[in-house]
Amino acid sequence: MDDVTFAVLGTGGIGRRTLDVARHRDGLTPVAACDRNGVAVDHSGLDVAELLDATEGNIASGPEADGDTPATPESDYASDGGATAVEGGDAAADGVKQAGEGAGVVASAQGEPTETPIDDVIAESDAVDAVLLALPNLEHDFIPRVAERFADAGYEGVLVDVLKRSRVIGMLDDRAEALESSGITFVCGAGATPGFLTGAAVLAAQSFVEVESVEIWWGVGLKSGYEDNRGTVREDIAHLDGYDIERAREMSEDEIEELVAEHGGQLEFHDMEHADDVLLERAGVCDAEDVSVGGVLDVRSDEKPTTTTVRVTGTTFDGERATNTFELDDATSMAANVNGPALGYLKAAVLRNRAGDYGVYGPAEIMPSF
Repeated sequence: MDDVTFAVLGTGGIGRRTLDVARHRDGLTPVAACDRNGVAVDHSGLDVAELLDATEGNIASGPEADGDTPATPESDYASDGGATAVEGGDAAADGVKQAGEGAGVVASAQGEPTETPIDDVIAESDAVDAVLLALPNLEHDFIPRVAERFADAGYEGVLVDVLKRSRVIGMLDDRAEALESSGITFVCGAGATPGFLTGAAVLAAQSFVEVESVEIWWGVGLKSGYEDNRGTVREDIAHLDGYDIERAREMSEDEIEELVAEHGGQLEFHDMEHADDVLLERAGVCDAEDVSVGGVLDVRSDEKPTTTTVRVTGTTFDGERATNTFELDDATSMAANVNGPALGYLKAAVLRNRAGDYGVYGPAEIMPSF
């Protein structure tokens, strides 16, 4: 396929890893990246090494330095490195990590400060084949609203996200007509789970004429560290018993660190509201209620606390009940299993888009391109 140009919205943990992984994939050229403070655009290709070096340990994340003020994505948007601070605060008050001359993307020689990062990328999007939304969905309709902004601007291309929450799929479906009319091909939930593991479950289900259950159990060790993954951790906390997205969004950094300490650095999740359920149902594999997702997040260790496994149980055409199992090797990192598939789905979606195939798709409907 021809070279694919792409932009990344959000340069926290997920966004940074996407840029890094792209350097090892043929045919992918990152041309734009932004966080809440700045934007970098070069249509001949960003200097990814310089951008990553300049922003190392200097992510435009929040929340406030004193740890007492909750993080809320009320302004333009929050990077996946952390939630946007409350409106009206300056950089110092917002607790933005400083290094050198600026915070986040503006620390790079390629970066420019901006108060409207999404609008700035949209303004350049005529020359961008695809956009990866590396953003935490700390409001249920946040990513759908961002997609709507691209459609309203007449963007014709690909949008890919790594969202996790089931109800967001319906919000995207509600906007499917507008996205299709604009010429957008949107692949939702294109990370590890949902995404890679959703696709694995579809393949494993092919042995059966009836699927009884799909069980996804994941293990993640934060090799890049909590500081690089504030938004991701906060979003996961919403799935703990007694928590929801609103409570997780309002927690201070001190409260999150206390919660992590109470669990010895490992957070265990059961019956998560992960979009794998509705995505597998729309693919015809099984009912959403027959899908369970859980796992263990180790915030303090590089090593996975448990092996990531997909188990699909069903009945074959000749009446045998069996379980097909798919495992990810423990040596594969979160970056490899989230960002690799995200870029694979991005490339596949560009092929669809160039063929005039527009609308909203799940990872069970498209095979990622290597």
